[in-house]
Amino acid sequence: MPTPTRSDVHVNAPLTNVSIAYLQEADHFIASKCFPNISVPKQSDLYFQYDQGDFMRSTAQLRAPGTESAGAGYNLTTASYSANAIALHKDVDDQIRANADAPLNMDSDATKFLTQQMLIKRDRDWASSFFSGGSWTGSTTAGDITPSTKWDASGATPIEDIEAQADSIEAKTGFRGNTLVLGVAAYNALKNSADVVDRIRYTQTGVVSQDLLASLLGMKNVLVARGVYNSALEGATDSISRIYTTDTALLLYVPDSPSLMQPSAGFTFSWNGYSGAGPDGQRVSRFRMDHLRADRIEMEMAYDQKQVSTVLGARFVTVDT
Repeated sequence: MPTPTRSDVHVNAPLTNVSIAYLQEADHFIASKCFPNISVPKQSDLYFQYDQGDFMRSTAQLRAPGTESAGAGYNLTTASYSANAIALHKDVDDQIRANADAPLNMDSDATKFLTQQMLIKRDRDWASSFFSGGSWTGSTTAGDITPSTKWDASGATPIEDIEAQADSIEAKTGFRGNTLVLGVAAYNALKNSADVVDRIRYTQTGVVSQDLLASLLGMKNVLVARGVYNSALEGATDSISRIYTTDTALLLYVPDSPSLMQPSAGFTFSWNGYSGAGPDGQRVSRFRMDHLRADRIEMEMAYDQKQVSTVLGARFVTVDT
């Protein structure tokens, strides 16, 4: 059997660009926006973690003439990541391609289809690991918070509730919660609450948007998790539901960009050292499957979503009635 040539098997830059463009449009999926992305050259490796307590204390002392200054230091530990490659392919059959009105669109359509599948996978990974109960300890109770008055009820104070937990994260770490992730029901309860509506009543638009909420709450980002997925096997009756628990809200501190000494609730380590992969660890390949008389479009994403500090997050549950 002849060996495929380099032109038969390669990472397809145009199709990768199609997928990236689709990623930018698919704003229902929010996992990539919650944790800062770190592009890494190796699939797995170690990273340093600094001791928070060492940075929060001060051992500075008066210095007498002719004496040395007081000394201080900090401890380092290491943790590991492993950006495992997740892959999926779709074959474009020669007969179908030959009968199509616009052959070039078939590769693009296959790429968009695969992108949707991968986005669902990545958001489901993030939701199950970080939007679930008992994951965060930055709140006033060091656990999940249930509002005493639900956000869609009369007399609710969601802004005060959120500010209290942002203050709690700051009091424990020195960094104030700046990113709010909302399930759909939580978002609707928050934006329609009298507490919010009364404060924006006389703004120019009078419409509660995510950007306006972010400004009102003093947040860098307000993200609404709208993604859905079908949990039924192929051939079975569709069972479509939200990826994220709808009545839940998660408050995080994340930096604008990751750095060696910058704390964060979490990071996403993306393997860009994988041949042809972009900064988010994604690549799209197109190669010939001659025995099938088809072209194969294959997408891969290599990433590891890591919680770095549990105290830099606070989770609200059952926020609506």
